[in-house]
Amino acid sequence: MSAEPSKPSGPDLAQGIPLDDLEDGGMIGGHVGDEPVLLARRGDEFFAIGSSCSHYGGPLADGLVVADTVRCPWHHARFSLRTGEAVGAPAFNPVSCWRVQKRDGKAWVGKKIEPTEQRSAAKARNASEDTERVVIVGGGAAAFATAEMLRREGFAGSVTLLSADDAAPYDRPNCSKDYLAGNAPEDWIPLKPPEFYREHAIEIALGTDVTGIDIKAHQVAIAGGRNVAFDKLVLATGAEPIRLDIPGAHEPHVHTLRSLGDARAIIAHAKQAQRVVVVGASFIGLEVAAALRARELEVHVVAPERRPMERVLGPELGDFIRELHEEHGVIFHLEETVTAIEGKNVRLKGGKTLPADLVIVGIGVRPRIQLAEQAGLTIDRGVVVNAYLETSAPGIYAAGDIARWPDPHSGEPLRIEHWVVAERQGQTVARNILGWRERFVDVPFFWSQHYDLPINYVGHAEKWDALEIEGDIKARDCLVRYRRDGKLLAVASIYRDVDSLKEEWAMERRAT
Repeated sequence: MSAEPSKPSGPDLAQGIPLDDLEDGGMIGGHVGDEPVLLARRGDEFFAIGSSCSHYGGPLADGLVVADTVRCPWHHARFSLRTGEAVGAPAFNPVSCWRVQKRDGKAWVGKKIEPTEQRSAAKARNASEDTERVVIVGGGAAAFATAEMLRREGFAGSVTLLSADDAAPYDRPNCSKDYLAGNAPEDWIPLKPPEFYREHAIEIALGTDVTGIDIKAHQVAIAGGRNVAFDKLVLATGAEPIRLDIPGAHEPHVHTLRSLGDARAIIAHAKQAQRVVVVGASFIGLEVAAALRARELEVHVVAPERRPMERVLGPELGDFIRELHEEHGVIFHLEETVTAIEGKNVRLKGGKTLPADLVIVGIGVRPRIQLAEQAGLTIDRGVVVNAYLETSAPGIYAAGDIARWPDPHSGEPLRIEHWVVAERQGQTVARNILGWRERFVDVPFFWSQHYDLPINYVGHAEKWDALEIEGDIKARDCLVRYRRDGKLLAVASIYRDVDSLKEEWAMERRAT
């Protein structure tokens, strides 16, 4: 799957760049020897770091400098210009740094400084030095990010991750995108290799069902009768897909897509299928439709809406998304519902029957809040947390799809099922376990991929009364702003990456 390495492009930064060629906040992509390097300026300081994002390889030179960090244009990962550290998800691995000298009116990039991938690895290996016990319930984005950041920041107590999944933490967004389409091998999916957990003394118990929490005794109960004690507890139980409640919904060729195991099952079934019915025109449903079209299957999408994604993105983008999928051969059955699955036939309310060798149900998810509710934690359409992501019980935190937190941008409590939000909440929880008292103030962000078209979305707008379009949606060059009572709540974009980053940064500034 890897391409032939390309020759370095841009100027040779080792030969020096005139100081005046780089304004404050500016960046130049170039190279030192055979390695691509980004040179950035902040005030009178110059920094040189690796120019490719360690998440999906986005070009950092096309991103945005904010204070002493650079933000990736693709998925908004953040890197320290001083150290190369990945300070904001979805990237976790650092990038390299180079020394920069100023002389003779130029900035010269010199010797490479190897990054300290985990500056606390030695402490992590000596976890017995600290007796504090952190238990994390879950195995997804928030759970992984919590464990990784605890070790990165030097926590030396025990870290135990109890996951119901049968696989160590992996890149779930890829399950409905390139991996499902057959464009990404499975060895791209894990967030870290197995040795990472061993080297950093993170105990992972896979296939483990937590059945209860005893807040007073500081214990969680595991199916089979074992108890695990904790000093701090992190609930990152995620969400589960909503299933159809109709005849035939449990037939073996009917699938939901939430886990790597689900994706494997769909891929195996797709190899023998010709016709697919996707139930639901949500992001997950339409990403599945695009992925299975890449496998040259006939794809029908059934949904009750008048147009796809209208509730989230508005009518104009909704119409564009429908046309995009139709151009790739997807057949829509909108303002329709499925009433029964009868063998290899899907019956619709309007009377039509669609043949289907494979049925994918993507009609939403519900947060897994049962454990928190049974433990007596405060619940309100999610697990209620404060600005520090702590629940109503001291020392117990919640992050990811289950957490309902006070959002400083909208002024409302939010619970959002976004991958990057979950990862960043996990990072905030880790810092707060370490005593930082860090408020979670990140602007929500997600991305969606449809064939070769990415859609980025910053902020959150459940409702809006004004929608503004800058650019041309059909030309795939636009920003769409969502306002309520004059206040900007969210921005969707297509190929306006820097503008998306600037809008995100502006929202952050307004909330402070």
